Amino acid sequence: MEILVLAALVYFLPTVIALARGHHNGFAIFLTNLLLGWTMIGWLIALIWSVTAVARRVSA
Repeated sequence: MEILVLAALVYFLPTVIALARGHHNGFAIFLTNLLLGWTMIGWLIALIWSVTAVARRVSA
């Protein structure tokens, strides 16, 4: 059971990183991870995307 939880955490690592960083495209990263993560290329794309710069809103 612990292995299954660990595997799910590793699989969704890009999503966890994006949500922890407050990424403005967090849901799109989740969808990419969910639908294309199994290809490993999709997982790598989601991972790179999740660690890219987060857009900060400038208040006037």
